[in-house]
Amino acid sequence: MENQRIPTLMSVKTLLLSTVWMVIVGTADAALRKPAPAPISEDGKLRIICFGAHPDDNEFQAGGVAALWAAQGHHVKFVAATNGDIGHWGIAGGPLAQRRTAEVERCAELLGIETEVLDIHDGEIMPTLENRRKFVKVIRQWRADIVMSHRPNDYHPDHRYTSILMQDAGYMVTVPFFCPDVPYLDKNPVFLYYQDRFQKPNPFDPDIVVGIDRVIDKKLDAVVALASQTLEGGCNGSERLYPDDADKQSKREQTVRERFGGRFSGTADRFRKDLIEWYGSERGKQIQYAEAFEICEYGRRPSKEELKQLFPFFSSR
Repeated sequence: MENQRIPTLMSVKTLLLSTVWMVIVGTADAALRKPAPAPISEDGKLRIICFGAHPDDNEFQAGGVAALWAAQGHHVKFVAATNGDIGHWGIAGGPLAQRRTAEVERCAELLGIETEVLDIHDGEIMPTLENRRKFVKVIRQWRADIVMSHRPNDYHPDHRYTSILMQDAGYMVTVPFFCPDVPYLDKNPVFLYYQDRFQKPNPFDPDIVVGIDRVIDKKLDAVVALASQTLEGGCNGSERLYPDDADKQSKREQTVRERFGGRFSGTADRFRKDLIEWYGSERGKQIQYAEAFEICEYGRRPSKEELKQLFPFFSSR
């Protein structure tokens, strides 16, 4: 009788061990299963996302191309990496963050785009793993074809670290098991830098220059809408810049439009040779206002023909 029970007990143990093994193998298989990629956009339109350190940087650097893309039905999103809560001479904290968010929301209406302000204190963004994940997720959620930001050699620490975070997202947005809760991108976007005048360790080298004459009024309207930074002078301004007088305020607004108009026309003059290369001699010489961008080596390296597809502005005025 005892000899008959032994095989039965052994069979039960074998069955239990087999079941446990199947559970372990099944769990491991599920853990290693590759996540699904982000779905491909079905409307045939480009998707562009821009990271500025503060609620104004994107508007100054890419407001023109954003308006051009939006006019053609492409999808553009501006992301401010900090909330700008110390960027004023007279107010700070929550009230200023709310005001600056309202300003970029107004700019988004003017340019025909979307906007988002991350809840990170002005002057305090760091290239942490947490922020790297945040940037990767935002880029993936937008399913970006193009990503833009500052260059890493810049006077402002927020600009530098925002740039580093954008660079760190390059390639990582395509890695399936990094932030697997957000579908990865099957194709690495083109990452681009905004123009600047810093020379060390290397100067800005434009890979594409775009004329923005058609939308310069929209861009200048956006500049004026960033009143805390432009009309009132931001953290280095004073109450004298924008006094409580209608006539003086009107003059100040005109002064700001002229000053920034000169800044954007300076870009066209600085890169006149490039404009002629992109638009041809006749048109290139006539362009008054421009924006310029440099390709970051960490993303996809597009040919000139692909750049023309990503910036579809050269066939007509």
